[in-house]
Amino acid sequence: MRGAGYIGAGAIALWTGVVAFFMLLNRALDLEVSFVLWLIGLLAVTVLIDTPFVQPRYLKGIKVIIAAGVIVFGYIVVMKVLEILAK
Repeated sequence: MRGAGYIGAGAIALWTGVVAFFMLLNRALDLEVSFVLWLIGLLAVTVLIDTPFVQPRYLKGIKVIIAAGVIVFGYIVVMKVLEILAK
């Protein structure tokens, strides 16, 4: 991981810290909300560090993590919809 990869990892760490700080301030620790916000941050950073012509090896791993995150996000959405429909 070089250059943009280090900046991307730092940006994700900063984003996660900001999300955690505001969740603690609000006294509303919710794992689902923090996961979704982390995924949004990861997607934004990945778009910013992705190069149009060359794909570094670490970017392939990040895209696998994003795919798994989208699957978990879909599961969270389905569970919330079922929760709403059960009421």
